[in-house]
Amino acid sequence: MPYRETLNAMALTRVSHFNLAVMHQLYNALGSATAIVDNKDCLRDVCPECPQRIADSLRRIDDALIRAQAELEYNISHGIETLHIGDSRYPQRLKECDDAPLVLFYKGNADLNTARIINIVGTRKCTPYGQDVTERFVSRLRELCPRVLIVSGLAYGIDIIAHKAALRNSMDTVGVLAHGLDTLYPSRHSETARQMLEHGGLLTEFFTNSNADKVNFVRRNRIVAGMSDATVLIESAAHGGGLITARLAMDYNRSVFAVPGRTVDTYSEGCNNLIRDNVAALMNSADDFVQAMGWQDDALLHAAQSQGIERTLFPELSPDEQRVVDALRKENNQQINMLAVTSGIAINRLTAVLFTLEMNGIIRSQAGGIYHLID
Repeated sequence: MPYRETLNAMALTRVSHFNLAVMHQLYNALGSATAIVDNKDCLRDVCPECPQRIADSLRRIDDALIRAQAELEYNISHGIETLHIGDSRYPQRLKECDDAPLVLFYKGNADLNTARIINIVGTRKCTPYGQDVTERFVSRLRELCPRVLIVSGLAYGIDIIAHKAALRNSMDTVGVLAHGLDTLYPSRHSETARQMLEHGGLLTEFFTNSNADKVNFVRRNRIVAGMSDATVLIESAAHGGGLITARLAMDYNRSVFAVPGRTVDTYSEGCNNLIRDNVAALMNSADDFVQAMGWQDDALLHAAQSQGIERTLFPELSPDEQRVVDALRKENNQQINMLAVTSGIAINRLTAVLFTLEMNGIIRSQAGGIYHLID
């Protein structure tokens, strides 16, 4: 961990007043948190849009650096990972968002850049219908795509039901918190949170001693939305946190799905409205979801693996398959975007090629969407 870069990113978070769009402008202009701190006396020359309030705060960053150092020492002593935005372990999907945190604090063992990530959200006052839908969705998803990481907010209602369903079905699940990792709200979910540390994890942008204020729950929703490929809204009234997450996901160009309900049901009104307004796609089952996401290949691969299909010896490779193998022989362990460049195959074609190679036991997919050529 580059200590100084992490420390500076933490300090910038303290003085940003949550104006993260400006911090991202500065970060992109100067290339690192350390460069921002080193140039704190001339920031408006580099970024004229930088508000005077932030420029003034950065000139007085010493107190923030002291607080950041204390926080970093706490994290190290408590097994908490500190992920700055330039870290490869930082959620890369979230990094695409203009208001992504400069720093995240993480405790757990799930890969935050795994190939498939979804969030399941909804009302805190869910009905038996919402609970049943959530549990059936996760159970069926496990059958179709067992390697999906499920994210939610560890709140009452749909959130905690989704986390528990993931754990029961041996799926990793991550809870995004609205406070620091020195406490847990609601405390009633402590046992579930403990299990999640062994099969997923807990993630937050907030320092220790942060209160679980109402505004923090709204802020954490953008992390839930931004780090995921898709948002699944199970139940929601006409207004609520789940709707905020769904609309943020739409703004981030993520897929949004909602489960419909009867027009007379209070906690289906929000879902029905999103479907009516074409914000969310109507979803009746995990099968609908997998088909809409184009994840059928994952389901086929899992079925093949569960039936014991072994690696094909000396397979005859198509020209595209040979190009992928040649690219991985030159440099193994490449992400799909890099493979598209090194093999010269468009991603829409490359996905099918990689699936065939994996089915034949020639390559395997690893954490972070990396493909490995098996010797």
